[in-house]
Amino acid sequence: MITWNNVPTHTVDVDGVPFAYRELGAKSEVPVVFLHHFAAVLDDWDPRVIDGIAASHRVITFDNRGVGATGSDVPGDLEAMAADAIAFIRALGHDRVDLFGFSVGGAVAQMVALEAPDLVRRMVVAGSGPRGGGGIWKMPFIVGSAYFKAFVTRKDPRHYLFFPSNPEGRKAAAEYFERLAERTQDRDRSISRQARNAQLRAITAGGLHAPDDLSAIKVPVLVANGDNDIMVASEHSKDMARRLPNATLRIYPNSGHGGVFQHHREFVPEVLRFLAG
Repeated sequence: MITWNNVPTHTVDVDGVPFAYRELGAKSEVPVVFLHHFAAVLDDWDPRVIDGIAASHRVITFDNRGVGATGSDVPGDLEAMAADAIAFIRALGHDRVDLFGFSVGGAVAQMVALEAPDLVRRMVVAGSGPRGGGGIWKMPFIVGSAYFKAFVTRKDPRHYLFFPSNPEGRKAAAEYFERLAERTQDRDRSISRQARNAQLRAITAGGLHAPDDLSAIKVPVLVANGDNDIMVASEHSKDMARRLPNATLRIYPNSGHGGVFQHHREFVPEVLRFLAG
């Protein structure tokens, strides 16, 4: 049985650049394409989320340009990341997809919907906010502090960035990293320093950018976050949901940036109901 922990990694040529991707799940007319978070590669997707959605939908995950096993360099702006995502989707022969964007992937998903509206049927945007959101420029300082704590404690920075510093949050973090370690073969390449720095520049520039007209995104959008996101303030998710004409907002309690992973047992069924329309 093919699951997230044993699905093979493939590549597809996108304008001369090999894009690494994995594809699994039930046959569905419209696949769900996942756009991942800052400093993430394929192996950083939560198996419970991938397998849960793949039970009913075809799921496609990929390393965007310059990330993990995909060639070239990461661009320094969200529009270029979205253009690469669009080119990847079309290289696989799809003309209609659902998008699942987490963190910076959620920002890229918004750009895809604005730049190629006919390509997107529905979107899930988690742990993210609209371009021009106040305070996003602080991201390098927040990330830098977490990386310092991680160095001192010999932990992954996401312990501090994704989960609250309380017993429930620490338990959720431990379980999350146990799930990420379940795949033991055909692991992806680690993120490069160039990729991390370019992504941080893109996130910072997005925070300082003029707000987009989100009323132009007509498709249904499920907006999800934890109630205390220190990376992208939870209020940004609420603001984005207010500005989208067809949005549903879900805020999970006692959780942060990784709230959809901490509460995956509730989140996955909600995504499946949303995608079913």
